[in-house]
Amino acid sequence: MKTPQQELSNRTRRAFLTMGVAAATGVGGWSWLRSRSDDEGAPWPFRRALQFNEKVAKSYFSGDHQIREFPRSVADPDTRVNGNLGLESSFDPASWSLSLDHVGASRSSLTLADLRTLPRVEQTTQLNCIEGWTAIVHWTGVRFKDFTERYAPESLKAAYVQMHTPDEQYYVGLDMASALHPQTLLCYEMNNQPLTLAHGAPLRLVIPVKYGVKNLKRIGSIIYSNERPNDYWSEQGYDWYAGL
Repeated sequence: MKTPQQELSNRTRRAFLTMGVAAATGVGGWSWLRSRSDDEGAPWPFRRALQFNEKVAKSYFSGDHQIREFPRSVADPDTRVNGNLGLESSFDPASWSLSLDHVGASRSSLTLADLRTLPRVEQTTQLNCIEGWTAIVHWTGVRFKDFTERYAPESLKAAYVQMHTPDEQYYVGLDMASALHPQTLLCYEMNNQPLTLAHGAPLRLVIPVKYGVKNLKRIGSIIYSNERPNDYWSEQGYDWYAGL
């Protein structure tokens, strides 16, 4: 009969061996994944998993489903500034204009005054960063759907839209169904004040049905298309769809 010390010793050895095998399996699996061929910036098993997630998210998405809105009083007055991609170069808001490239028409240019002729919309929604933090923000602007109906009606049936910062250093690709969601806004005010440069002045995208990486600051151009456009973070191996 084994003594308690012998039994403890045997259990310790078994636990050590089990952990060793698990660790070796994990390292081997990770090495295998990292050695797989690249597919749009990520090893293909990762990309297939992201594509599956996209199918699931699309299956429950609906333009009729509204993201929760909050009382204006609970908006965070000091919303975190996160990321400055596309905002690093010198920029004069007074010289800003919005370049619009839409289906069936030549490129056109709009000013903030043009956008202000559309119905003014206010909403208080939660911004969800893919890093894990959130912020409740009161936004003011125009619905992207209203914008498209006024300035690019031929593009309402387009499959996708892409937006760039003026320097084209940061860009996002969106499925049109999400872009036309009634809570997707082109915003020029934040918490009842004009946007600051750090938060994307003079115009930014707010799309609550997507993670924060899709909420492009400082929009310089909008391009409608029927081909899936490039997306900055997707090219780095992340999820293209980025739906909540």
